[in-house]
Amino acid sequence: MQSKRASFMESLANTASGFLVSLVLAYYVFPLFGMPQSLKSSFVIVVIFTISSIGRNYVIRRVFNFLHVKDKNEKTMV
Repeated sequence: MQSKRASFMESLANTASGFLVSLVLAYYVFPLFGMPQSLKSSFVIVVIFTISSIGRNYVIRRVFNFLHVKDKNEKTMV
């Protein structure tokens, strides 16, 4: 079973790998929808979404680990 810290580190690495791509996309895609952005505002927006993504990934991972352990314990009791 993966530890809580390992879950967080995996989530962080996964999200960090998309950070630069998201920054570039935000900078170039927002203007296509009439929302011109400076690099600074694009960075802030991406940081907000990145923090949200890290938390979401962490919670989902912990729920699945809990369900896996619960399922494993129920099978050993039978």
